[in-house]
Amino acid sequence: MSSKVKSTRVDKAYERLKADILNGELPPGFQAPEPDIADRLGMSRTPVREALIRLEAERLVELIPRRGAKVLAISRKDICEVFEILSVLEALAAGSAAKEKCGDLVLGGIEEAVISAEKALADNDMESWALLDDRFHRLIARSGGNARLDETISSLLNQVFRADMVLLRLNKGPAANSDDHRAMYDAIRAGDPAKAANVAKAHRLAGLATMNNVLEACGLTHV
Repeated sequence: MSSKVKSTRVDKAYERLKADILNGELPPGFQAPEPDIADRLGMSRTPVREALIRLEAERLVELIPRRGAKVLAISRKDICEVFEILSVLEALAAGSAAKEKCGDLVLGGIEEAVISAEKALADNDMESWALLDDRFHRLIARSGGNARLDETISSLLNQVFRADMVLLRLNKGPAANSDDHRAMYDAIRAGDPAKAANVAKAHRLAGLATMNNVLEACGLTHV
């Protein structure tokens, strides 16, 4: 098997498993031997094994010798730590995007995510809104032009997506003001790094405050 074909199969296994974990099809606590996971995907064990190693690095699964892989729950402490880190890193990414004055193509993608999310929210389509919210934050991370920053933020977003979905169901709406997305976009388009960074940081910290309040009210320590 060529290295290119192998890489493609690993990527496919990784994306399918990650999607199943994030959307709850493979819930926290799910555990299965690697051969069973490979059979589930209709793939050979080698790319599945490598995909699981990547997912373990992102703290989505734990590999247990002779027992396969276990989907990890995310603790409230984990959520707090990730949100605090994102408040700094996303502020850096948004500020960098505004400073670099990213082109029309990038701005167009961000604006489209904002508009689509606003429509989903108006339609009370929380599942679509969650996906669009995730897309928006990934676009902001990418638009800063720092590949390592983008990679780090993306990994953290993988960890909090499931928590965001739980919060949406419990809170019946977004954790933070959805208008912040448009304000962030406007600041980036206007080339205002300070405002873009401040909005991004405040937005993430507001989400953390809501997340804490809702989880505490529901008595949840993990999601």
